[in-house]
Amino acid sequence: MVLLVVVLLVLFIASVPIAMALGMAAIPTLVDRGIPFIAIPQVIFEALDSFALMALPLYILAGRLMQHGGIAGRLVEFAMALVSWVRGGLAAAVVMTSMLFATISGSSAATAAAIGSMLIPEMEKQKYPRPFSAAVTASSGELGVIIPPSVAMVIYGVITGVSITDLFIAGFLPGLMIAASLMATAILIAWIKGYGELEPFHAGQWARDVGRAFWRASLSLVMPVIILGGIFGGIFTATEAAVVAVFYALFLALVIYREIAVRDLPRIFASAAITSSVVMIIVAFAAMFAFALHLLRAPQQLGMLLTTITEDPILFLLLVNLFLLVVGMFMETFAAIVILGSILSPIAVSYGIDPVHFGLIMIVNLAVGMVTPPVGVNLFIACGIARISMEQLMRPLAIFLGVLIINLLIITYVPGISLALL
Repeated sequence: MVLLVVVLLVLFIASVPIAMALGMAAIPTLVDRGIPFIAIPQVIFEALDSFALMALPLYILAGRLMQHGGIAGRLVEFAMALVSWVRGGLAAAVVMTSMLFATISGSSAATAAAIGSMLIPEMEKQKYPRPFSAAVTASSGELGVIIPPSVAMVIYGVITGVSITDLFIAGFLPGLMIAASLMATAILIAWIKGYGELEPFHAGQWARDVGRAFWRASLSLVMPVIILGGIFGGIFTATEAAVVAVFYALFLALVIYREIAVRDLPRIFASAAITSSVVMIIVAFAAMFAFALHLLRAPQQLGMLLTTITEDPILFLLLVNLFLLVVGMFMETFAAIVILGSILSPIAVSYGIDPVHFGLIMIVNLAVGMVTPPVGVNLFIACGIARISMEQLMRPLAIFLGVLIINLLIITYVPGISLALL
């Protein structure tokens, strides 16, 4: 197993793309164990041959249609009407809009990109420092993989056999808790630092603005109700819900809002296909790496190592969280889920931890990795939109990272938050 890890690290240091590195690192193990190379396409096909995994490209496409079809813009308007009147309200609106967008897109990067491109320039107009604006956008973007529907939850469910519907239900309350804490933090920092322009509050005008924005966004707000209500009500599966999301987004964008023309669809479909293919390639080659780990009996060895260290589930979860935080800093989230989900989930069950609860712990933890250097995807997106360097972002981001880690610990040690709705 040492050779496998060393080869992977060398490939990472050599800047080999992560999907290729995962696949190439597994080859020496296959050769050593006498496994013929014909097993490679078999493992890859088996990893991708999943009805549940079909939801992944569909949710990505739905997010693209939302972004270009006027749906995301109306959600932004509604969130701004609700909270933009308080100091720091526009920063809180970033978090609220990310939460609403997450109920459909299922992607952290898509959430950060869509919301950041619309609201970071608006925050700059209202005299928010660009590093602060980027920090709010990057940290709230992680809601995309926590609040259902979530692409990460789909992958975790496929890999571990845990019900994807149960994972979706379990992610609802933790997502709301994280969103509320990020909003409160953004408002508090804005009050202390004096960020943003404070407008006079008039209840009548506020009610009219909210009513107008709600009316404009009403059909967009129905979308998560249809998707999540259908899943939670047992009307359709997570994959079928993804199909509904795509057709509903198409209907709104083409027929109701008319912000997308038929000639725009090939470009949008191609963009979604490219993003989907990148994720699918990572899943496929990460499955190869996971297959090599299983050949080396890595899950059993790791389980024995952990039980020799501690038999206390509280300490086990602390060790897992520390391990995943480090992994999330250096490895892409979907690859980490494919590789580690099948290893750690059975060990967690042996400690008496509910598999759905552990799935939420793992996903929330790795979502934090999306906003930690050196490979945090949301950081690069937010820095690119705000036109700042990573160094400028780190100071304001540290506060939000602290809030996210506190939320992670609460979710870890208070399982009722994840399991209350099941």
